[in-house]
Amino acid sequence: MRQRSIWPALAPALFVFVVPATAQVGADPRPGQVVVNGAVADESGKAALLARVRELYGVERVVDQVAISKVSLPPNWHGYVLKLIGPNLKWISKGEIKIDGTNITLRGEVANEAQRQQIASDIAISLNPTYTVNNGLRVSAAEQNLLDAALAKRIIEFESGKATLTDSGKMILDEMAAALHKVKGKQVEVIGHTDNLGQRDSNLALSHARAQAVRSYLAEQGVSQDMVLVSGQGPDRPVAENTTAEGRARNRRIEFRVAQ
Repeated sequence: MRQRSIWPALAPALFVFVVPATAQVGADPRPGQVVVNGAVADESGKAALLARVRELYGVERVVDQVAISKVSLPPNWHGYVLKLIGPNLKWISKGEIKIDGTNITLRGEVANEAQRQQIASDIAISLNPTYTVNNGLRVSAAEQNLLDAALAKRIIEFESGKATLTDSGKMILDEMAAALHKVKGKQVEVIGHTDNLGQRDSNLALSHARAQAVRSYLAEQGVSQDMVLVSGQGPDRPVAENTTAEGRARNRRIEFRVAQ
């Protein structure tokens, strides 16, 4: 991370939280975890930030991965961050809010352009002019909703530790192939994820191999390989805590995203 010249010895404070999918705009989010990570300067600041996120999304859904570190803080940084964690952030699904020093980056999906602009505007108004807001929000596509409905939160299963699809995994992919045939003129990214057991490098390789196996199986069902992109995120984007068998099982998943 690039250091700022006015604080040459320290990196800027970093606070990131990943928001889950939502059932619909205005509705409570479906069961899923809000993963909060990064580094802040002290326990009191961490507690205040987590309290605000828990107030917004619910205590039981927030996963705390925030570390205490020797980071630099712009004036009243915690106060500004607390201001930007407001109710309108619940409009965002499948996204990320990243506060890196005085740089704010928004990613994820909203229902319409008005929401996209309103969220960025509300955040900008709550900050002082030294902050920069990068609005990477995108409007949800009908094609994405089609794929989400087809997958229906099911887990595409593989043989343990391998990139070999099980019969149940193939059955789900047969349904996904039918949905993909309805997506016209766009590419779809197949993203592999793992739990955090084992070495990260091995998990990254396994997640990519599993995404590639999905792409190959879909090709056998008539889905053009040119349409399907693949990537592996390994353990880096969990949707549940890795402290339980159930949570790890949820994290071992395949995700389908319409490429923007």
